[in-house]
Amino acid sequence: MDDDTRWLGGGEADAWLGLVAVMELLPVALDSQLTRDARLTFFEFLTLAQLAEVPEREMRLTDLAAGTNASLPRISRVVARLERDGLIERRHNESDARARNVRLTEMGRDKLAEASPRHIGLVNQHFTDVLSREQITQLTAICDRIIGSLDPERRVFAETFRGRSGRPGLSRPVATREND
Repeated sequence: MDDDTRWLGGGEADAWLGLVAVMELLPVALDSQLTRDARLTFFEFLTLAQLAEVPEREMRLTDLAAGTNASLPRISRVVARLERDGLIERRHNESDARARNVRLTEMGRDKLAEASPRHIGLVNQHFTDVLSREQITQLTAICDRIIGSLDPERRVFAETFRGRSGRPGLSRPVATREND
């Protein structure tokens, strides 16, 4: 047994167990809603949303993996399923013949636009509607500290778009053919 262990105390255990409960419950709620309403998992939704954010709605597969905190095999499986459904397409990278790009299709934009309102409704129900502005500000700072500890290079999705206003599917509708 390690005698130097600093055990959780002074409310730390309660905070930790609360965070663990949120990490267990929230993904299930998000997946259930998106699967029921849009036949997408939360991870697939995030993948489409990330592509919707970048210029030309296209990025290298390796960058998409890094931005979603996924392994290359995992993102490749997700991309294959989304491509089968016509929501994204794989393309050759013009500047690197070894690399592949992934591009959000019009059908993918439409799917994201369709899924976003109910998804945001659930986010509001379990997040913004239960926290005050002050708590949201505090939680943002807390998350920044934890993410900085876990991911000093800030490569995960949550950090990729922090500070950008008007995120499609989060703070404004996703652009579709009809509302471009």
